[in-house]
Amino acid sequence: MSGSAAPITGTAGGVSTDTSRLASRANLDAAGKRFEAIFINMMMKSMRQAKLADGLFESKAIDQFKEMQDTQFAQTMAQQKPLGLGKAMADFLGRAMPAGEGAAVGAAASAADAGNADGGTG
Repeated sequence: MSGSAAPITGTAGGVSTDTSRLASRANLDAAGKRFEAIFINMMMKSMRQAKLADGLFESKAIDQFKEMQDTQFAQTMAQQKPLGLGKAMADFLGRAMPAGEGAAVGAAASAADAGNADGGTG
């Protein structure tokens, strides 16, 4: 056994315990965007299920198309006009980073916020 601290890898009940991905701010940001896309997609699916009336031309094919459309819309929305859930999650997980990386994370987040406040479209 080595004395150095290595990231935890492996699986526990089908869930990955590999924490090495958390070492990079870019990975955290990407995970935040994916999380937000999944959340928006679930929100859209829930809204579709709460329909008030049946449409005239309802079918399984149209339902499948709407589901694909909602998935693409959610991914685009998370990339272009995010709600902020992904950023909040990435910031929260970024606090667990070592001190040197945490300072870089704070500077990157401040620069991103300043760009958004100036009307930047990213």
